[in-house]
This record gives sequence, C-alpha cells and structure tokens, in this order.
Amino acid sequence: MIEFSHVSKVYGNVKALDDVSFTVEAGSITGFVGPNGAGKSTALRILVGLAHPTRGSATVLGRPYTELGCPGLQVGTLLDAGAQHPGRTGREVLTLGAMMLGLSKSRVDEILDLVGLTGGESRRTVGGYSLGMRQRLGVGHALLGRPRVLILDEPANGLDPQGIQWMRRLLRDLADLGCAVLLSTHLLHEVEQVADHIVMIGRGRVLARGTVDELSRGRSLEQTFLELTANADRSAA
Repeated sequence: MIEFSHVSKVYGNVKALDDVSFTVEAGSITGFVGPNGAGKSTALRILVGLAHPTRGSATVLGRPYTELGCPGLQVGTLLDAGAQHPGRTGREVLTLGAMMLGLSKSRVDEILDLVGLTGGESRRTVGGYSLGMRQRLGVGHALLGRPRVLILDEPANGLDPQGIQWMRRLLRDLADLGCAVLLSTHLLHEVEQVADHIVMIGRGRVLARGTVDELSRGRSLEQTFLELTANADRSAA
C-alpha cells in the first residue's frame, strides 16, 4: 500500500534522507519513529508529492501520489494540524473538504461524531481550538473520503490521556477494516502501544525495522532506539 524504495533527499550539503526503504501493508499500523530532525517529515512530504526525492521513489497504492485520481478518496493525510484557516469553523473546514471530494454534507456529521467534536465545538472557529481539538479536526478531515491509506505526522501531539486512548482505538479499528496506516512520531511509548511494525530512523537512515517484539528483544523500545541512535552518531562522527 505504501512503498519507499531507496529514497534519498539532499538539500544543498545536507543529506536529509539516505537510502530509505520500507513498506506498509494493508490492515496494519506502521510506526515511523525517530527524534526531531531525523527525516520523518521529509519522507512524508516526498510520499505525498510535496517534495521530490534526489534518488529513489515513494509510492502509494502502487503509484506516485500525484498520479492518483482524486487522491483524497484513497489516501488520508495529516501532516500539520495547524494548517487550517483560523477564521473558519470546524464544521466549515469539513464541509469544504466534503464538497471538494464530492461527498454529501451528511458525511460531515459522521466525521464530527467519529472524532468526538460536539456541535458547539464544530461551530467555533479553528483559531480558538486547542491543539488537541485541531488534531481531532485534522484526523477527521483525513478520513472524509474513507481512505484505504492513512498518513499521519505526530497526531498525538496535544492530546490528553483520553484523547490518546481514543486515537489508539480509532487507528486499530481502521487497520482492522483493512486500512494501511503510517504513523510518524517521536513518542516511542505511544507507538509501542498501537503499531504492528516499527521503522526506526535516525540521521536520515533506517536504523532498524520489525515488530515491537523483534526490536525490543526483552528490553524497552526506547532502550533499543537509544542504542541504535548512539551507534549511528558514532558512525557519523
């Protein structure tokens, strides 16, 4: 459903990504894990056509994202929860999205219920939303078209414990229905609770990939990751 094949990206003298390869299968959640600046956001931008790789390719459903017909009906994305007009209400944001995808207005009410935004909250302007509310709205916007693939960048930022539990259940339910979920985060504990597979990235390179059990080997995922990143830093030095 998602495939990165030997993707590298160079900005001037900086190599943001270095030969990144991994796949995300249908019906699974893949955690894309790394510290800030590791290259996660660059990889996702390349995946959805907002940046071009220096080398290699990234495809969704077997094709570059920009070649998909009406991609919003096939791929849901949340790359920046703050990228909504602050003067529009939450309902207006979703209504405009539904109109662009040719969906009925009833889908807006379904989404508001799904992401837990009340009628009163949906009539407030986005500029007055907390970060957690903007995350819920952004996830709802990504789900408007009932996508087969979901790409999320740090969706748990700003969520309270109840919101994090809701996010875990939602992603698990979507994966169980056959959706391929790519979840980028630096929160190792959270991804450990929900992901089927983990891809660890540091300094733009894939350090390890596998299931939580395969990567932890009796230790915490954080211990494994710290060891891998320390080795990567020594190699770079």
